[in-house]
Amino acid sequence: MTEPSPLVRHERSRFRGTDEWFVVVRQPGLVSIRVFATAERIVDCWHALTLHLDPAVDVHIHDLRSSRRWSDGLLALPDVREAMGRLRLPLAAAGGVELSLFTESDQLTLTPEMLLVIYARTDRWAYLLDGLGLLERPDMAVPVWRPTRDVLRPDTQLALALQSAADRLGLTGTDR
Repeated sequence: MTEPSPLVRHERSRFRGTDEWFVVVRQPGLVSIRVFATAERIVDCWHALTLHLDPAVDVHIHDLRSSRRWSDGLLALPDVREAMGRLRLPLAAAGGVELSLFTESDQLTLTPEMLLVIYARTDRWAYLLDGLGLLERPDMAVPVWRPTRDVLRPDTQLALALQSAADRLGLTGTDR
C-alpha cells in the first residue's frame, strides 16, 4: 500500500487530530478499545461517552497517588456524571487515578496513564468515538516513552476533589 500524498494526509487530518486515535480489538463476545489523545481530550471523551451508559452504573475509583479506593454499585448515571464532571480538570492536570464505570455490558476506564480503555459486548463505542472526531487505526504504535506509576506523588487538590466526588456519591472508601 502506498503512502497518501501530503495533500491527502492534510485533508484527512484537517478536521481530526492526528494525535487522537483509537484501536479496536474484536473477539467473540468482547470488544476492547484503547483511546489515545491528550490528557484533556481523553478526560473529555471519557465524560462524553458516559452519557451512553445504562441509567445505573457501578463506580470504582483508585487513586494510585494516595492508595485510596472508593466504590459502590447501581448509582444513578446523572449523579455520577455530575460528580465526575467536577473531576475533569484535576484528573487531566494530575493523572494517577484509575476511574471505571461498569454496567452489565460495558466498562469505561480512565487509566492512571491517561488512556481511555473500553470493554464491551458490542462495538458501538467505536462509532461513538468516530463521531467525537477520533480516527480508528488498525494497530497501536510502539510507544517511545511509557509513564511509570512509581513516580506518582500525592496531589492535595486531586485528593480533595476525589474525596468530594466520593462523598457526593456516597461511595465506600478504603485505604490500601
